[in-house]
Amino acid sequence: MTVLYKANAARGAVWARLFAERAPDLPFRVWPDLGAAEEVRYLVAWQPPDRIMKTFPNLEILFSVGAGVDQFDFPALPRSLPVVRMLEPGIAESMAEYVVLAVLGLHRDLVAFIDQQRREVWEEIQVRAPADRRVGVMGLGQLGQAALGRLKPFGFRLSGWNRSPRSIDGVACHAGDESLKAFLAEVDILVCLLPLTEATRGILDADLFAALPTGAGLVNCGRGGHLVEADLLAALDSGQIGAAILDVADQEPLPPGHPFWRHPRILLTPHIASMTRPSQAVDFVLDTIARHRRGEPLPGLVDRDAGY
Repeated sequence: MTVLYKANAARGAVWARLFAERAPDLPFRVWPDLGAAEEVRYLVAWQPPDRIMKTFPNLEILFSVGAGVDQFDFPALPRSLPVVRMLEPGIAESMAEYVVLAVLGLHRDLVAFIDQQRREVWEEIQVRAPADRRVGVMGLGQLGQAALGRLKPFGFRLSGWNRSPRSIDGVACHAGDESLKAFLAEVDILVCLLPLTEATRGILDADLFAALPTGAGLVNCGRGGHLVEADLLAALDSGQIGAAILDVADQEPLPPGHPFWRHPRILLTPHIASMTRPSQAVDFVLDTIARHRRGEPLPGLVDRDAGY
């Protein structure tokens, strides 16, 4: 029975060391060192190989190395194969830190000041009190709730939108398509933390931007597929969106010459908002394997129909 890791090779070496320390009797390999493919029971991957069950005929669980699973081609995966998304707590903690960074950056006009520095302009921008700033989070799962928890002490007026109902202390929660426009109308800084599904692909589009107050800020640390890039550029140029902080793009890395690189009202980071921490991730994988072998429910088990 072998655990195989197929993602960043440098991180894989860290995983190998941790497995050797914490589960020395459990064989662990890093792609492309497969060993005997028929021995692979658990695959931890960002992108699994093609024809996965022919490659690993005895595979029992496919783990995503991240919190999302939209990178998987689900039609190519047998429905009988359990897919588990990473639930190690470091993912939520680092995402919450990034959201706080981005929201404070927009609240205190950091994108505008960076642009002024490039242009050698020394000009004040009036500071607004947090109580006068409305922050809305789309996606109220583990990541969204962690982010809202970190934002509460700053005194922003917080709201959230989710496909299904949620109740969060101190947060005005909205649910379902019928409530989306009402939610957006009361948001000065919008944070997208939705999972990427067919229902949410392209949700950050011209219609959504038009429903926000003029000059609203945007933070996208969900997936690049949430954003219609041309619509964002048009909204920035018209002033409907005041500034955007983007951690993800539809094509990663962002290609040379892409207009996002040099846009004066866009701040980019290279998909680093949240990273799996190997130490906690290894514990999560080992615990999930133990639960699986005991026949217990699996944490992070993906609902194929929902897409997350």
